Amino acid sequence: MSGWEELESRCGSCRACPLCETRTNVVFGTGSKEAAVMFVGEAPGESEDLSGKPFVGRAGQLLDKYLFAVDLRREDVYIANVLKCRPPNNRDPLPEEEERCIGFLREQVRLIQPRIIVCLGRIAAMRLIDPGFKISAQHGQWFRKGNFWLTAVFHPAALLRDPRRRGDQLTDMKAIAAKAKEI
Repeated sequence: MSGWEELESRCGSCRACPLCETRTNVVFGTGSKEAAVMFVGEAPGESEDLSGKPFVGRAGQLLDKYLFAVDLRREDVYIANVLKCRPPNNRDPLPEEEERCIGFLREQVRLIQPRIIVCLGRIAAMRLIDPGFKISAQHGQWFRKGNFWLTAVFHPAALLRDPRRRGDQLTDMKAIAAKAKEI
């Protein structure tokens, strides 16, 4: 079994936290396993839980529009979440759920070796960049950690609730596309 198959199998049978009791599907991740750019959200929503794929609901459709606008193809990037199972009622992930699930994401990053990791929203940025991350003030800023460049953008679901941030999002996405071409 390849590293990917073994990891996905372990993830699919995970029972490390109570979210396994309420999930329909594990939402492992999707996209290119050689991606230079990896997008990481916080956790699956209802559409994702039903389909087993990340970012397929309304927020995912908006993410697709931004990817298209900056000439990044969904099949050329990798998209995953910190949590692989949906929290009830789409609540924020609990710290203990993140702790039990983060190993799967770390292994995905190790296997892909992206050059850029884009945190989709505050929760992912607090986990991957800085526990005190402020998305409104720090979106679009670049951080270097080891071999990776990290940045955070607004979560597409937040843009559905507050469309005034969409211009900022487009600016940040253009910078991500430019950085991907640069490195």
